[in-house]
Amino acid sequence: MTDDLSLDAQPFDAAEALQKLQRGLRDLGLTERAGYFERRGIAIARAGIDGMTVLAARVKRPSRGSPEWIERVLRSSADARDFVADLKKQLAQWSDRDD
Repeated sequence: MTDDLSLDAQPFDAAEALQKLQRGLRDLGLTERAGYFERRGIAIARAGIDGMTVLAARVKRPSRGSPEWIERVLRSSADARDFVADLKKQLAQWSDRDD
């Protein structure tokens, strides 16, 4: 039996991952303004390239004042998908509390 299971994994492209992440954040209904993603004028998330990774952050709780950020370093496309999925869940929780 041959061990021909070598998968040619593509190297992580931070710029491409950032574009996909930004698209995912817009798909959640967030508006991009000055490097931040907002909902109803309140900063919810931010993302940018940091070397060969993407540095993303979401607020701990929506606030019109100084938000407290929870940062994550995204080193793969899966990390970026997880960030968007987690933020989607958090947005739903925040919406439930607002109603």
